Amino acid sequence: MATLMDRVRAYLRSPKGRQNIEKAKRMARDPRTQEKARGLLNRWRSRRH
Repeated sequence: MATLMDRVRAYLRSPKGRQNIEKAKRMARDPRTQEKARGLLNRWRSRRH
């Protein structure tokens, strides 16, 4: 039986997985997406204190 990590690796090597990796990279370069991520991180940090 394949472990979870083996299944994840197989997905990431598949054509659909590679497409999603490229999509995530494009989104990560977008300044609006970066600002959203910073906002979520800041809200999460402020709730912990």
